[in-house]
Amino acid sequence: MPQTPVETPAGARLGIGSVRRTPVALLLAALLCGALCAPARAAAKGPGVAAELQRLERAGSLDAAKADAYRKAYKDARATLKQLGGVRRAELQAVVANVDALAAGHQLTPTRLPAVFLTLQRNRAWWSASPLPYAGQRVTFAPSQVVWQFYPGQGWQIQWLGTFGKANALWMVKTRDDDLRRILDEALSLATNRAGGIAFEYLFHFDGGRPPWVSGLAQGTGLSALARGAVRLEDPRYFAAARSALGIFKVPPPVGVLDKTAAGAHYLQYSYAPGLHIVNGFTQSLNGLHDFAELANDAEGRALFAAGERELRVELPSFDTGAWSLYSRPGAESDLGYHKVLRDFLQGLCDRLEDAPGSVPTTSNGGTQAGATGTDPVDPAIYCDTARRFTLDLTTKPVVKVATPPALRAKGSGAVRFTLSKVSTVTVTAVRRGTVVLSQTARMGRGAHEVGIRPAQPGPLLVRVRAVDLAGNAGAADVTMHVKPAAKKGKGD
Repeated sequence: MPQTPVETPAGARLGIGSVRRTPVALLLAALLCGALCAPARAAAKGPGVAAELQRLERAGSLDAAKADAYRKAYKDARATLKQLGGVRRAELQAVVANVDALAAGHQLTPTRLPAVFLTLQRNRAWWSASPLPYAGQRVTFAPSQVVWQFYPGQGWQIQWLGTFGKANALWMVKTRDDDLRRILDEALSLATNRAGGIAFEYLFHFDGGRPPWVSGLAQGTGLSALARGAVRLEDPRYFAAARSALGIFKVPPPVGVLDKTAAGAHYLQYSYAPGLHIVNGFTQSLNGLHDFAELANDAEGRALFAAGERELRVELPSFDTGAWSLYSRPGAESDLGYHKVLRDFLQGLCDRLEDAPGSVPTTSNGGTQAGATGTDPVDPAIYCDTARRFTLDLTTKPVVKVATPPALRAKGSGAVRFTLSKVSTVTVTAVRRGTVVLSQTARMGRGAHEVGIRPAQPGPLLVRVRAVDLAGNAGAADVTMHVKPAAKKGKGD
């Protein structure tokens, strides 16, 4: 059947949010990536693609027919590059460069080859003839169910979070079991041996990470899809695959996503960023581990979930500002999309734990405790309550507090100082006798801020600080600033 591209909902940063870009912007992004990725390309001094394929073939790790097909795919991509220019050439060149780097690093392993060369073929076909996409656009290539996403400067890449999100959606429909089986089988055919099991790797440069890397968020979502598919389709192969996919949760970066802590374990969103704790990805990885452990009645899955749950219970309060959520540590507040995603993932964890059998254990003083062994019931209150507060944050206006300013002189420098309860678009306006003499607007995070002011004339200034949060709620505060006449030369106050 023809490989027809079919557009699906777009996303960015592994699947959330989307920004459309013009062809000019895409060219700039591609050229920028070309400059940033140049060191990686220049460092690719090892063997070439043909040499690595030949080595695998001689070692008996790759049969002759597949080796020939991969060689042809690479040769065709190189030939197509010579015929392209602008954005099309830059995007395909980036994909070819990623393949070259994998070969130079002896990372063209037998199980990685199918995904690597499918990516090369998809990009060669697209950039040869298809329309320029927008950043974050997603497509599938019928009859395949696998989701692909366009990352400017890196071409089309398999979007594993989107793919497993689609698989979970097919499971929910209940009338598309054939498609559910197809997408799970396709995913497994593109999995790579990693961390003592299988992993669903990303094969492109992203946020400072070099391919191949893995995501606890995407792999956790895959655990849910595989476990659900095993039950719905009555196929234990998917349980076995999910059990194998636990590997990255047991191994530290850069191979896996395990970050051991005093409380248990944090599962990283990106295997290349061990110091970055992203709470929405961590929460979703626990949802996936819980689904697999419960549906497969798997002891190891329960132990991994329990270790992560103990850590999330400790970490979660630090991501709640009291008015909004933080995206990561270290990091700033969530944007609107990520705030909702975190709320939804926490609600999912709340629902799973509330539905779990057994009662919540109590401590000697009557309080509740978290599960310690992976078999004990777990108190879901912290997750339910936090999800509820994050929902309320969506309709609560930002709180603005403006400090009483000291008097200042005309033509002298001063500042409007204020605090903000959550990330907002802030407009500071100063009005003298009905005339606006200052108006500045900027996106600002929670905390203390100041905006400089240099009044030209004496007299009272009515200063208003108005904040509109990411959900559209508005709050404001006013203060009167008294401005004295300008000081005469040689004289002070």
